[in-house]
Amino acid sequence: MTLQLGDIAPDFEQDSTHGRIKFHEWLGNSWGILFSHPKNFTPVCTTELGEVARLKDEWAKRNVKPLGLSIDPVDSHHKWEEDIADTQGHKVNFPMLADPDRKVATLYGMVHPKADPLVTVRSVFIIDPNKKIRLILTYPPSAGRNFAEVLRVIDSLQLTDKETVATPVNWQPGEPVIIVPSVSNEEAKKRFPQGWKELRPYLRLVDLKK
Repeated sequence: MTLQLGDIAPDFEQDSTHGRIKFHEWLGNSWGILFSHPKNFTPVCTTELGEVARLKDEWAKRNVKPLGLSIDPVDSHHKWEEDIADTQGHKVNFPMLADPDRKVATLYGMVHPKADPLVTVRSVFIIDPNKKIRLILTYPPSAGRNFAEVLRVIDSLQLTDKETVATPVNWQPGEPVIIVPSVSNEEAKKRFPQGWKELRPYLRLVDLKK
């Protein structure tokens, strides 16, 4: 079955570089990103893992736990981490799942046979504290991910969970947002006393900083 937005992220118990992980228990009340790598000792993956490690403070600021996955075993992960630290300047500071039996890869549909039947694609799942899947991204094995975009989406999700707003194209934190159409003007006056800019009745921009 294909996972969809709003589904509960499948739970699992699997070995990792930080010991045995029971996924839902490990996630606790945090947000999580689960992201897969085709295999160890590959160039694009090495740069990605270094970047996720570099962003440690950004994940912590947003209450996000990163969790990587590769189909290789734990001892191979540990050897690879040495290369990542040496070439990227950042030591891997989050767990990497070992998935040689492809249990997790199968649960999350990370192997796309028409792309490559032997390895996982570059999947990204953003999961909220209720264990619901909030974003799914799938990159081909050859394209490195943009983790600044992953952070941006998390910022959007966390903001829109608190406010009755949506974020427009290319939105960055601190920029104006959209009042959702389900909020009437009367209700909007109570929620946003600072006022808003109405481009169309269905397109109302509000600056939350005011």
